[in-house]
Amino acid sequence: MKFAHFAHIWGKPGMTPHERYEQLWRELALCDDLKFDYGFCVEHHFCPQESWISSPSLYAVGAGARTKHMRVGPMGYIVPLYNPLRLAEEIAIVDQMLGGRMEVGLVPGINAKYFEPFGLDYDFRKSPTIEYLDYLRAAYGDEQPFSYKGENYETESAQISVQPMQKPYPPLWMQSRDPETLEFCAANGMNTGYFLVFPRDEAAPRFRKYLEDWDKAGWNYRPKIAYSTVVYVDETDEKALDTALFRASRAYEGFLAPAVGDETFEERVAAHAKKFNARGEDGAAQIMANLFDPEYLFEHNLVFIGSPETVTRKLKEAATKGVFNTFMGEFNFSDLGEEDLMRSIRMFGEQVMPELRDFEPF
Repeated sequence: MKFAHFAHIWGKPGMTPHERYEQLWRELALCDDLKFDYGFCVEHHFCPQESWISSPSLYAVGAGARTKHMRVGPMGYIVPLYNPLRLAEEIAIVDQMLGGRMEVGLVPGINAKYFEPFGLDYDFRKSPTIEYLDYLRAAYGDEQPFSYKGENYETESAQISVQPMQKPYPPLWMQSRDPETLEFCAANGMNTGYFLVFPRDEAAPRFRKYLEDWDKAGWNYRPKIAYSTVVYVDETDEKALDTALFRASRAYEGFLAPAVGDETFEERVAAHAKKFNARGEDGAAQIMANLFDPEYLFEHNLVFIGSPETVTRKLKEAATKGVFNTFMGEFNFSDLGEEDLMRSIRMFGEQVMPELRDFEPF
């Protein structure tokens, strides 16, 4: 298995953005010392109650300056928000600055609020994201200046001044649970993954199909399938649960729309769950409806909290059932204090990762 420090870079109580970023660098420096494989961040916009990272490239460069071994990058760039040529230039420069340690996630964007202030159509986001792979192939091709004409993008005679260090481009990821998108990822050698709100028993057949398609495509390396959720490790199960379980149930509170008038917390949760019901995803809707219930999270193993032995066992069981070989752990959540945070990261790196390094879920 592979292991990542994954960060929404939540706004933290009593911290300025600068203080929060400085804490992030301390987390990543420790993860690098512990030989974590990856450091990933999201790209979110216009939600100050939630994430404080709108520029994954700045995250990657800042992380790269404070680490020596970890591969870092966005998970991922919201492709439709960018000029395609500008993003191609940026990816190449970041990869060079990182000495070839960049990983690149490409996503269409999950929230319409990220699009409206830019004057962009949220409903028109999947097609340009899928097409961007072809654009990168042209931009980083041997023929320079390059030209490209597709359904969504057109560039005439542009020369990329700096090419990426990794050829033909950094490893690409597209997190998705959509069967059509997973077929695209397998056919094009792209890593993938999913988030805790998609039930692992529903995910398993989709990702087994992805693996079958991957093998049919003839790739000579194994793909990464990631799973992301909250994790907290402490000396005993009791101490870990006392410290982190309720906080884990508030980790994703920023996803909820701000309260309107006298709207209760429960009403906000119900409104958010309806979005998933509307998409025909009953399993995801059920998790969303209970995402803020600590007992539900614990009973369904949706967050990994406990002693090193417990977290190791639960991760192994989940990876087998959910068909993933990369764990993207969200270590810093809610108002968890830094002393507890850093102890959790250290115990995970020193006592959990070594037990699972040689474990192959598929």
